[in-house]
Amino acid sequence: MRFHYALVDDLLQREEFERRVEEKIQECGDLVDDTTAALLVVRDLGREHVKIKDLASKASLFSFFCKVTAKSEPREFDRSDGEKGLVATVSVGDESGEARVVLWDEKAMAVQEIDTGDVLEIIGKPGKRPGDITVLALRKSSCLIECRADGSAPAAGRTPQVRLDIDVRLLAIDEPRMFTRRDGTTSEMVGAAIGDPAGTARLVCWEPGLLDEVVPGMSLHIEGALDRSRPPLREYSIDDKSTIQVTELTIDVPLSPVSAVAEGGVFSIRGTITGVLPSKSFRTRDGSQSSVRNIAVEDGTGSIRVVLWGEMAERRYFCGDSISLFNAAARAGRNGETELSAGRSSSLITGTEGGNGPIEFEGTIISTREGTFIDNGTVSYLIEGDHPFGREMKVRGHLAGHTIVPEHSEARDLDPAQVLERFPEPAAEERPPGPSGTGNSPSIP
Repeated sequence: MRFHYALVDDLLQREEFERRVEEKIQECGDLVDDTTAALLVVRDLGREHVKIKDLASKASLFSFFCKVTAKSEPREFDRSDGEKGLVATVSVGDESGEARVVLWDEKAMAVQEIDTGDVLEIIGKPGKRPGDITVLALRKSSCLIECRADGSAPAAGRTPQVRLDIDVRLLAIDEPRMFTRRDGTTSEMVGAAIGDPAGTARLVCWEPGLLDEVVPGMSLHIEGALDRSRPPLREYSIDDKSTIQVTELTIDVPLSPVSAVAEGGVFSIRGTITGVLPSKSFRTRDGSQSSVRNIAVEDGTGSIRVVLWGEMAERRYFCGDSISLFNAAARAGRNGETELSAGRSSSLITGTEGGNGPIEFEGTIISTREGTFIDNGTVSYLIEGDHPFGREMKVRGHLAGHTIVPEHSEARDLDPAQVLERFPEPAAEERPPGPSGTGNSPSIP
């Protein structure tokens, strides 16, 4: 609510704004969240969101939704007083036009969390140069924006965009994601990775049922796909006007060797995980909670750090697992080395060296920062569910990679003989010498 209050802070006090938001939620029968209610209060006060084409008519403060079409990295400059400053620019658009927004100083660092294709909600004011917009506050939004700048919607006098038929191989399907339209209603979309002989691409499905009967590895003929590509990312979208058919075509999809990854591009790689750091939680600019995790991947041609964001950072990873990462952006890391950043436009699948199928296993429950394991001294598996740490357990269930999903479990008393079996008898030359120096154990009277 703090974000939207900035639009009306010259009209009423913060407490009054929050009171009106609560009233709006009650009026709607608790069917809207805080954000939607705040938007409705702002609209009631005459400060609703505008289209980009209407920004020039605003004299002071305004707010609008837009899609990112390009961005610059933060650039340092010298102020007239000799102090250092930072500035970054972001090109944005909607169905009515395009604009350039400018972020100064600490706000300039926000571009490192923004990707091409992201939808932003911006509060701004006229910039120093005609046509520029100075950002006062921004946050990512999950609403749908049709953008004239990337061809999503035709400008006046332009030919409507033609739908394409494409033959691709499905590489990965992401979990469905909810989004909120500008009218406050919600719906669902699914992202996926697809490929053809030209390489990989992003697929955004606004009609999730289209993907119900397909699985990664299938070759697909898609009719009615819209090309949303904007270099360096290839992207297509499909909706209720699109159709999908499974075909028998053999479609080879080239991936990039790690050694070919270069800053500024979008790459898809396959390799082995060689390092995993714990995930870290952080609070995004809109106040929501998210996660980030670093892993290292190598493929025989080189090694690279991969930064995983959001849901991907919260998954479990193990050294030795194979990994396929699609449509990740290459950028300069903190130490100047090139790294891959996997965000919302990326897809990831892993394959483990573990098995799959029924399993019966006995071991000790141990807790680590990576989760709860059951360990028999030789092999350990992640185990789902709540189990007492330090107890000897016997479990029967299903093994999926490195994880046991128990169907039945029982505590077992520790058998000293079994414990000794885990520690092999040392060879004679390794035994401590007895009193006579023969290597025999001392006798006990």
